[in-house]
Amino acid sequence: MKKKLDANQYNLKDQVVAINRVTKVVKGGKNMSFAALVVVGDAGSGVVGYGSGKAKEVPQAIRKGIEAAKKNLVKINLTDTTIPHQVLGRFGSGHVLLKPAPEGTGVIAGGAVRAVMTSAGVQNVLTKSLGTANPHNVIKATFDALIQLRDKAEVANTRGKTVEEL
Repeated sequence: MKKKLDANQYNLKDQVVAINRVTKVVKGGKNMSFAALVVVGDAGSGVVGYGSGKAKEVPQAIRKGIEAAKKNLVKINLTDTTIPHQVLGRFGSGHVLLKPAPEGTGVIAGGAVRAVMTSAGVQNVLTKSLGTANPHNVIKATFDALIQLRDKAEVANTRGKTVEEL
């Protein structure tokens, strides 16, 4: 079970990934509201989270999304400026492939995945979004991939070896 991270101890920056206008048809006409998908993260400490907010106006929807994102922050295992190993994240029909890249490559990623990677502080990574282009499912698949990342100490401990033996 993962422990809850305190949002106040990080220097979080928010990034809006998608804003969707939703219209509900009622007897008296149409009720418009907005849904915002937001990613927050601290690039320096490898912490990132996402959230969705809904409101009658865009700024309130974004604010609610930021508050929701601060509630589900996760810490990511990084090696220097990239990820430790290749990983495939899945959520629904969204599949996201993340590959480590050498120094100077940059973040090669599409919209939703790029927002998560830059917020997490990953500077060099190759990504490929497979399946759906729905930003909600793509972000959830990206988080699934990031949670699967393991560092050398964790792998060595699982195998019952020291880090030098690997």
